[in-house]
This record gives sequence, structure tokens and C-alpha cells, in this order.
Amino acid sequence: MKNNIKFYLPLVFSIFIASCAGPDIDNNEPVADTNHSASAPDFDIQYQQYELENGLTVILHQDTSDPIVAMATIVHVGSNREKPGKTGFAHFFEHMSFNDSENVPKGANRKMIPELGGTRNGGTWSDGTIYYEVVPKDAFDKLLWIDSDRLGFMINTVDQGTLEREKQVVKNEKRQRVDNRAYGHTGHVIKKALYPEGHPYNWTVIGDLEDLQAANLDDVREFYSKYYVPSNATLVIAGDIDIAETKKKVDYWFAEIRSGEAMENMQPRPVQLQHDIKLFHLDNFAKLPELRLTFTTVEQYHPDSYALNALAEILSAGKNAALYKVIVEEKKLAPSANAWNNSEEIAGTFTLQVRANAGVKLDDVKAAIDAALINFETDGFTDNQLTKIKAEMETRFYYDIESVLDKALQLGIYNEYAGSADFIKQDIKNITAVTREDIQRVYSHYIKDKPAIITSFVPKDAEGLVLSGSVKADVIEEEIKQGAETNFVENDAIEYQKTITKNDRSEPPLSELPDLSVPDIWKLTTANGIQAFGIEQNELPVVNFSLRINGGQALDDKDRLGTAYLLAQSMNEGTAGKTPQELEEAIGLLGATLAVSAGKESITISGQSLAKNFPATMQLLKEILLTPRFDAKEFERLKSTRLTRIQQAEGNPNQIARNVYPKLIYATGHTSAQVTGGNRETVAHISLGDLKTYYAKNISPANSSFHIVGAVPRQQAEAALEMLSGWSGKAIPIPQQPRIASSKSPKVFFIDFPGAKQSVIYAGKTVVDGFSPDFYPIQFANNRLGGGMSARLAQTLRIQKGYTYGAYSYLLPSNYDSLFVATSQVRTNVTLESLEIFKDLIGNYASTYLEEDLAVSRNMTIKGNSRRFETLSQLLGMLQNMSLYKLPENYVEIQQNYVQDVDLKQVHKTIQQYLREQEMIYLVVGDATTQLSRMEQLGYGKPIVLDIHGELVN
Repeated sequence: MKNNIKFYLPLVFSIFIASCAGPDIDNNEPVADTNHSASAPDFDIQYQQYELENGLTVILHQDTSDPIVAMATIVHVGSNREKPGKTGFAHFFEHMSFNDSENVPKGANRKMIPELGGTRNGGTWSDGTIYYEVVPKDAFDKLLWIDSDRLGFMINTVDQGTLEREKQVVKNEKRQRVDNRAYGHTGHVIKKALYPEGHPYNWTVIGDLEDLQAANLDDVREFYSKYYVPSNATLVIAGDIDIAETKKKVDYWFAEIRSGEAMENMQPRPVQLQHDIKLFHLDNFAKLPELRLTFTTVEQYHPDSYALNALAEILSAGKNAALYKVIVEEKKLAPSANAWNNSEEIAGTFTLQVRANAGVKLDDVKAAIDAALINFETDGFTDNQLTKIKAEMETRFYYDIESVLDKALQLGIYNEYAGSADFIKQDIKNITAVTREDIQRVYSHYIKDKPAIITSFVPKDAEGLVLSGSVKADVIEEEIKQGAETNFVENDAIEYQKTITKNDRSEPPLSELPDLSVPDIWKLTTANGIQAFGIEQNELPVVNFSLRINGGQALDDKDRLGTAYLLAQSMNEGTAGKTPQELEEAIGLLGATLAVSAGKESITISGQSLAKNFPATMQLLKEILLTPRFDAKEFERLKSTRLTRIQQAEGNPNQIARNVYPKLIYATGHTSAQVTGGNRETVAHISLGDLKTYYAKNISPANSSFHIVGAVPRQQAEAALEMLSGWSGKAIPIPQQPRIASSKSPKVFFIDFPGAKQSVIYAGKTVVDGFSPDFYPIQFANNRLGGGMSARLAQTLRIQKGYTYGAYSYLLPSNYDSLFVATSQVRTNVTLESLEIFKDLIGNYASTYLEEDLAVSRNMTIKGNSRRFETLSQLLGMLQNMSLYKLPENYVEIQQNYVQDVDLKQVHKTIQQYLREQEMIYLVVGDATTQLSRMEQLGYGKPIVLDIHGELVN
């Protein structure tokens, strides 16, 4: 099980500057190459590892299946290396590192990588920081140039303006991830209570606001000099590379970087609690009460960490889990119960978490947890539960190394934190070697009758729900005042002493880009009308597939919206021949996943399995599809869960905006105007009989399409589809939706969310449906407006102004009028200023869209296609688009030809026809007390005030 990192790390070329030193090596002597074969069941990852004289560990993995190089440049040190009073600095420095360096133009890292057709990002966790990029192979040299310059030559270019700008960006990230979201302060409260002052885990990764505000240039320089050195790094390059040539390139770009002083390994620092510590917080955003119990455990890769991971699964995952049986099924206190083990570099925790139904007292939840644990001690668990977990872990192992990014991540993490990339072999052995006795032992040692940090987070007006004996946690809420933020001015002509280098570090040219190669696609239509699409891909012994049944919520009765949603959920809950527990176990023992879900336009059964288990998995899909159980008890639980989720969403400003905005755009009764899954009133009216009626009327093979990619040949897929030959039914007409006329003038709507630290902004309008030949040209035209970090919205709102953490625009394709949306979450006190930027950038987009914009968009799109077919999920998405929007097999090539041939005049025409700012509808969800009165200054009249459901406020 890979170590627990709290953000997504899809990387390919990675330098890990981690909080570990490598082996003691004399840097004056070259280290011989060593070839390894890191094995999992039936799979090898071949790699070469060596070390430069400056101490940089390099791992190279060749994978020529796609014309991409995984390069990511990564520099690493985690928040556990920080000191009290300077918390959050590792994460802050990660932001600083994406700016200027001596030989790379200012802002090139953020703009150049996507404009080369690649993707880039970074992240920080308690034990490390990571930077990654994935690009078409022709840009490999440019990435070596950019990444090596950041590692070795960036610090002289840092100035006060850049420092202040990134402070604003990081504070916006904190507001978005922590301050402006329900339960966001939980991590802070737990860490402060669990770890003593001075312990490296006593603070969160993002740190304390006052520490961030106090950061200065000397702090930045000191941090860089101490930690950002090759001897504290692992560089992984994976993808379509020549190993011998890559070694020469790595030596050219990285070998002359100063070596620096290697850090010593951090030793485990577990903590012990003497008694329970009970804390509570009245949460401004929470709508439901939440209880967490946090126990102390062990560091990552400790022998007990594997059994603790398995224990968490057994306690909480599935209908046979002890927590589920008591809390969800018997007591009906919550829709779910969760458990997880988080073993980090020097310490670990084990968490039990229950987010209860509205109004439930957390004393009752705690009593239910205690009862569930007693049941676990008495009844234990079945052999099948443990076998199921191991089978699921085997499947998960393959998906964890599916892409070149994934492979690089695994090899780099193992090298830095387990001491060797070859630990990948031992890790999977440790996972599968866990025994019943191991699980029982770690439960007794770490959980049974042990003290914990117990946190109660409840709605701000519901203190009566708090666990008895709790004391108020120390949570500092940021106060945002109008005009209080520090203004910053960036200097594009910073004067500094440039480092003398041996090699020419000017920008290298691009190499030749291989032609686009689209995978072979097979198609067929079964005798009962299922349209099938497939791609055989044999790199890994796994398969992804989906069965989509068109209709979805569009076929719901209007006073029972949510019927399709609840039907889909109920189909996961057993079959005529299997109880919910038996179905779940049967799927898990295959190491497979099968899940039924519903949207506004379809119901979909999605699956993954090992290729060897595909026929058996399809047999279960047949059973789910053709013989649903319609269990009355499960229906009532699912209905209650849906109502709880609806209430929970009312505490999320972003979800409020997402639910209300379509109502402002589409006509009353239009399918797109409805909240997916229904609202309180419509869900309350739904009965089990409604689900049976919907199923009988609307689940038909003639409305269905099947998609499959992976290590399954066409003949085997056809044989699996034969299992569904007994499914019959006529084509079900999908109700036509009215066309939506554009607004004759802009309008501004405002929803009050008292105390919000950020305002959610939406601006948009309808465009054409997903079938229209104009849909892709609109998508292409949007690229330079909001298509990523290098586009206008992000560059202005984040990079130039520091108002937000991110800003984007995009199209939501549909069978009817699709929605164009531009959106961001901005600091509360710049809501008006941000709206003015949206107004200006969208309104003047056509007149400011120049030939260079077209060239950049063309380059990004064509080169980005090289990353389009790497993973099974990407390939499955391509097939699903083909079947849904009736696209030809060569639609990717048709789109690429359009991009190559389109001229500036055509792009201008598309923008002027479909992206007119004067037809836009604006929505703001924010603090009315401080911001509502300012909205009229936008020039579009008084804002129309709505409640959180989108109804007019009188």
C-alpha cells in the first residue's frame, strides 16, 4: 500500500526532495548503474537507478506505449521539517518555485508546460513536496531545462512582489480548502491536540495564517539553501525515452547544480495519549454533526501499518463491516461510517469518522461506535472478508501503476521513504501477507480501550449535539476586511547576480513530434439492440467497461425527481438471488468493482476487474441489471441517505452555486434546470413502487451502449455480451427539451452565505448541444479564455492579482443546449473587482484574441493529443463520447484537422456568436453583509437576491 499522501500525485518525471537522505555515498566516486526488476504478481517494472556526483538519485523507466515523457521536475521537503513560528513554509515554497529562475523566463513554468501540450502541478504533504510534468516527447529537453533551473538556479530571482503575490494565492488556497468549507478545521484541531508543541506533526501542511503572513525573503533564501539540493532528491523519468541518451541529458542539465548538504533521516516519533481529549467546534458551514476518534499508531512501512490498513477496511468497508451494521443498519444514525489508517514518515494515526444525520446527538454516535467495536471483538470477521480485501488490493495494485506518471510516483516514493525503489516487490508481499491474527493483534494493541482525540464538529447553532465532556477547540477564524490585503507590485526586470555555469543553459529546441496514433476501435450492435464499442489494450491484465442506458433523470416524473437516482442506488443493493451483503462479497472476491449511478441523461453501470475475472464480473452485472432486488429496507435507507446528502450540500457554497446556476439559465421544467438526484420535496414523494415502475418502463437494451477497454479481445467481449441476450425491450423516447433563448442583457444574482471567506462566482450562458458541429469550435475557442492556468482568467485573477487559487471556463456537453461556464472562488473583499475582470476578459475576448493566441491553442491541442490515449479511463471516455454524441471512429483526427486549418477570422466569429458577455448570467454566492451593496457598481442594475435553493427573497 503506497504511503498516504493527501493530494493526487499523477506524475511522470519527478524529483522527490524528501525528508530522507539517501545512502552514504562518496560523492567523489561515480556509482555504477544497477538494473532492477521490481515485480508484482505477473508484472515487472524495469528501471535503472544511479547517482550523480552531486548526490542526485536518478531513476529511469522506459515505456514506449505512448509518445509522452514523463518528466516532472520535483523538489521535495515536507512540513515536518518546519519550525514553530514558520509553519506552512514547505507548501509556500512549492508555490514560489513555479515562478522565475535565472535562465527560464518569468512565468514560463506555469504557462509554457501547458502550451507545449503538457500538464504540470505540484503538491506538499507532511513529509515531502512534489513537482511534476507530463509532456509530448518532443518537449522533453525543455522540461529538463525548466526543472533543473528551478532546482539549481531560482533563488536569486525571487523578489518582494512575487513573495507577496504568492502569499495571497496560498491564503486563497487555505480559504478554499479549509476556511470556507464544512469540517475544514478538523485537521488543525486534531494535530494541535495529538502532537505536543515542537513535534513535526503539530501543525497542518498549509500552516498557520500568521506564520505565512510573516514570511520574508530571508526565510525563502534560507529554506532553499538548506533543503533544495540534489542530495535530498530523487529524480524519476518515465516514458518514451532512450535510456543512454537520457543519461547524457540528465548529466548535462543537472550535474553542475551545487551538491549542498544532505539531510539526516528523520527517526520515528510516535506519541502516546494518557487519556481521551474531547474537543468541539461550532462550524459555520456544517449542516450535519460529525464525530471523529483519532488513535495513535505507527509510521509508514512499519510491519503493523499493513494490518492497520486492513483493519480499517474490515471495520468500515461494506455491509458486513462492524461499524456499518450498528451505526447505519441497526441504529440508523448516519448514512455511512468510515475508518482509515494514516501512517506517515515518523508517526501514524487511525481514525474512526461518522458524519451523522441531521439532529443526531454525538453521544448516541459514540455509544454506537463503542457497541460496534464490542461486536467486532466478539464476532470478529469472516475469511471471505479478508480474502475480499486482498483481492481488491491486487486489482488496486495494477491501477496504481497504470500510467507512466503512476509508475514514476511509486518508484520515487519507495526510493525516498522505504530506502529503495525495489521495495515495490516487498510492499505488495506485505499487503497480501496480512493474517487474521495480525489484524486482531493490532486492534488490541492500538485501538481497544485506548485513549483518543475525539472531535465534535456541529452546525454553529447546534451545540446541544456535541459529545458530553467536550471543551471548545481553539480555532482562529480569519476576518476579511475590505481593502486590508497588502498590495504587491511585481518587477519584471529584477536585478541579480547570475550564476556562472559550465553548460549553455539557454532554451533548447523542440524535437520532432510523432504522428497522432488513434487506437483501433471495434463496433457492433447486438441482436437486442445494444451498441457496443471496444479497444483491446494489453499492457496490464485489467479491463474497464460501462453499460449506459439513456434516459436517466430526464424520464423522471417531475414531482418525483430523483427516481432514476434512487433506482440506480438500489440496484447496487443486492439482486433477486443475492442479499446486499452477498452481492458485495461476490464482487469483492473477484477483486472487481461494479457500481450503478444515474445522471440527468442516463443510468450507467461501471466496472473494473482483472481480465481473468471479466466473465465472472459480467455475470454479476447481468444479475444486477436483470434481477434487481428492490429491497424495502434498503430503499428507505437510501432515501434517507439522499435527504441527508441534500441537507449536507446546503453548507457548501460551491455546491449551492452548482445547483442553483442551471435554474437561472434553463427554463422551468427543463431537465438541466433540475438538481441531479432531486430536491427534498421531490425525493420525499418517491416510493419503492415508483422505482419498480421506472425500471419496467425505461430500462431497455434498445437505449443502451456498452463500452470496453483493456486486456480482453473482441471475441471474449462478444461472448460476455451474449449473457445479456435475454434482455429485451423497445427504444424509449427521450423527452425533447425546449431550446433556450439567450438573455437579452446581463443579469446578476446573489445568494447570501453569511460569514463566507470567499465568494463563488459563476458567469455563463447556453450554447449548442453536444451533437452540433459547432460544439468543438466553441470548445477550441474557449482555450485562451479559461482553459487552464496559462489562460486569461487564471493569469489575471491568480497570477496578476492574487485574488483566487484558480479560475477557469469550460463547456458542459449535453443532448440539448450545453452550458458555458466561467467560474472562480475569490477572496470575499475583492468580489466586485473579480466580477469586473470576468466582465472585461469575456467582453473583450474576441478583440484581444490574436494570431499568437491561435498558435498557442493550436499547439496545446495538437500536442495534448499525445496524452489522450494513455490510460484505460481515457480510452473508455473516448468510446463513451463516440456512442453518446454519434461521433465517427476518426473524430479525434477530424478535430485535429479542424485545429490545423482554422483561421483567426473563424475563431473570432465563434466567440462573437456564442460567447457574448452581454448575454451572460452572473451568480455570486457570498457574504451579503459586506458584498451585496457593492454589486450594483458592476453596472448591471441591482442584483437579484435568491435563497440557497434559487428562490427569490422578498
